Amino acid sequence: MAEATNDDVKTLSFEAALAQLEEIVGKLESGRAPLAESIAIYERGEALKAHCETLLRTAEARIEKITLSRDGRPTGTEPLDA
Repeated sequence: MAEATNDDVKTLSFEAALAQLEEIVGKLESGRAPLAESIAIYERGEALKAHCETLLRTAEARIEKITLSRDGRPTGTEPLDA
């Protein structure tokens, strides 16, 4: 059931997912939520965390380093970790 309620997580931007995750962490740390709600928001937090990690891995794979000629002109790109 938590799976169905967390389907929208996949459509969130990194920033939106991170903001929701920070809100959940704050609520859980404060102890203000009843047990049933704590479990539900913890499950959503797990889904948000996984989504953020996926988005970060995707972004890291796309980052490239610009290569320059001796005179400082761009000549192309190469993987950042090359």
